[in-house]
Amino acid sequence: MVAAFQLWVDGVPASFEALTHQALFNYGALTSFVVEGDGVRGLDRHLERLKHSAVELFGEAPSEESLRDQMRAALAGRSDAWLRISLFSDELSLRRPDWIGTPRVMISVSEPPSPLPGGVRLQSQAYGREAPHLKHVATMGLLRARRTARLAGFDDALFTDAEGRISEGSLWNIGFIEGEAVVWPRASMLEGVAQGLIRNALDRAGALQRIEPVVLSDLSRFDGAFLCNSATPAAEIAAIDSHVFSGAAEGVARIGALWRSNPLQPI
Repeated sequence: MVAAFQLWVDGVPASFEALTHQALFNYGALTSFVVEGDGVRGLDRHLERLKHSAVELFGEAPSEESLRDQMRAALAGRSDAWLRISLFSDELSLRRPDWIGTPRVMISVSEPPSPLPGGVRLQSQAYGREAPHLKHVATMGLLRARRTARLAGFDDALFTDAEGRISEGSLWNIGFIEGEAVVWPRASMLEGVAQGLIRNALDRAGALQRIEPVVLSDLSRFDGAFLCNSATPAAEIAAIDSHVFSGAAEGVARIGALWRSNPLQPI
């Protein structure tokens, strides 16, 4: 029987020694996604994101061939799973922050998570992730934001920047539905893979979409809103703060179908 959770480093089962640095230093990049029938939607985007993050954070990147070999080894015959690929270096530390080289690769394999349910209620919070263009491992601020929202009776947190513009959620991007159009907020954020796949699918379908600044006082313009990430292609947002959306279940269902129209790419 295959274990429900497995952890690999550099292509072999993780050892205590390999994980020691990870436990002490919070520096690195990651990406995560669902494997479906030996394929991944947007795998090329995930690998490209890892490459650019690795070069920015470490100076060099593992080869795509190496990453694919390690993914196949970690899956060990599983055709459906949740993969998280993290890049780190035990050469880089507070006393040696200028180290340059190819990072090590940690891959976790687990059961695919259940998508977030619809009807999410969000609390807006003024917050911006450090280096928002990177999907990095510094998650303290995100968890604190989610905790604050939960303790206040909400499901999750939605971030606004110093100018009041809506940017992103704790672990996902947000889109708004206005009639037949999808509106994406313009602000500093992580441009998610799921978001990119949806945008491409909207273009292929000839659907209306645009990117523009959105502030909280704009919410009454929209019929609804949705969140999206690699685990949850589209989940309807019921409310942001005290604003309750009238409902756009059909529009959100269409977004999910458009995400699924992207082909599975073999590992």
